[in-house]
Amino acid sequence: MAWILLTIAGLFEVVWATAMKQSAGFTRLWPSLITFAAMLVSFGLLSWSMRVLPLGTAYTLWTGIGAVGAFTIGVLFLGEALTPLRVLAALMIVGGLVLMKLSSPQ
Repeated sequence: MAWILLTIAGLFEVVWATAMKQSAGFTRLWPSLITFAAMLVSFGLLSWSMRVLPLGTAYTLWTGIGAVGAFTIGVLFLGEALTPLRVLAALMIVGGLVLMKLSSPQ
C-alpha cells in the first residue's frame, strides 16, 4: 500500500508543479488554489508512505516521479524542448528510480 500511496503522491507533485507554472507567480486564483490543494495531498501521501518506507527511498522516488512527470508535461503541453540530452537525463532518472525500488527492503 505504501508504494501505491507514494506513486500517487508523486503524481500529485506533477499536478502542483504544473499548476504552479500556470499560476503565473500565484497571480491567478484557480491555478494557485490547485497548487496548494495538490501540495497538501502530495505531502500528506508522502508522509503516510514514509511510515513504512525508508526516507531515502520514499523521497527519491517522490521527487523522481515529480521530475520526470514535470518534464513530460512541459514537453507535451507547454512547448518545452525535447532534446536528446534532456531525454537521456529523464531516462537516467527513471533508471535511478528503478534501482532505488529494487534495492529497497520493503
